[in-house]
Amino acid sequence: MATLPPLAVSDDDRRVLQGWVRAHTTEQRRVQRARVVLLAADGATNRTIAATTGLSQQAVGRWRARYAADGLDGLRDKPRPGRPRVHGPEQRLRIVATATSAPPQPDSQWTHQSIAEHLADSGMSASYVGRTLKRLDLKVHKVVGWLNRRDTPEFWERAADICGLYLNPPVNALVLSVDEKTAIAARNPKHPTRPAAPRRPARREFEYVRHGTACLMAALDVASGQVLGTDAARNDAATFIEFLAQIDAAVAPELDIHLVLDNGSSHVAKATTTWLADHPRFHPHYTPPHASWLNQIELFFSILTRRLLRRGEFTSRDDLVAKIMGFITDYDATAGPFKWTYDGKPRQAA
Repeated sequence: MATLPPLAVSDDDRRVLQGWVRAHTTEQRRVQRARVVLLAADGATNRTIAATTGLSQQAVGRWRARYAADGLDGLRDKPRPGRPRVHGPEQRLRIVATATSAPPQPDSQWTHQSIAEHLADSGMSASYVGRTLKRLDLKVHKVVGWLNRRDTPEFWERAADICGLYLNPPVNALVLSVDEKTAIAARNPKHPTRPAAPRRPARREFEYVRHGTACLMAALDVASGQVLGTDAARNDAATFIEFLAQIDAAVAPELDIHLVLDNGSSHVAKATTTWLADHPRFHPHYTPPHASWLNQIELFFSILTRRLLRRGEFTSRDDLVAKIMGFITDYDATAGPFKWTYDGKPRQAA
């Protein structure tokens, strides 16, 4: 077999090719082609170059021939067949600028169709808008809620006070986390739910019948984890005071009662604060605004929702209340305290 002569490469091209090989940012296919040319310039055979670069001998021969014909330009990719690009980067930037701006009234959000109509002069379709936004992971239909915390000294004072109750409860006292879970819907599907089967999840009828709502007023004993709950006809100060009176009657008279409360209207109403002032063994501790997560009763409400309410079926309001109270009785039989690790102090910078 005839041996090909070394490929003629100018000094300037050699420096460029060596720079491609050394640079960490050069795409790998360009590095392979540069190595083919450099090895061919040093007199290596196509078989040796193929074994070194991992290319086939046919590919090695093609890149040798293209460099010999067109120099460095021959190592570039040729234009792909098919329809050329209709819209350039400027049009795609217009899509992004539109999607990240306020939509025209009366709409509250953009859609792919409305963006295409807004940019009608560009001739871009809604499907093209959608593909462009998908490549950028820009979702005009999605919104994530957030809330500014009132980062004041009062926040940390209240947080530290409540965490102190959890970590070091007072002697001869009971610490209760108290709150309401409102608007619990009593509803059941129009047709029976089909149970799960292998390779098939449970199937529930979409339509349902509503039977009203219930309000659960509950107090969690932080030390034991047990819950006292009652069905509240109304979520107002009068009903809340009745619940406090129920707690007063149930707790031994020699114990003080520390209440962890959020800033709900029934908790801070004048009638409530007057009642608490008239019953000095009650000591309210209010969570900071927008920080109900400091109240441990919310952990129990989450458990109740996951285990009963989310997939429960209730034929009436009375059925809903009975099942909630039954859940609380069953929960209390094995309840234990939550492990609270937050100490109420701001996190320190690393």
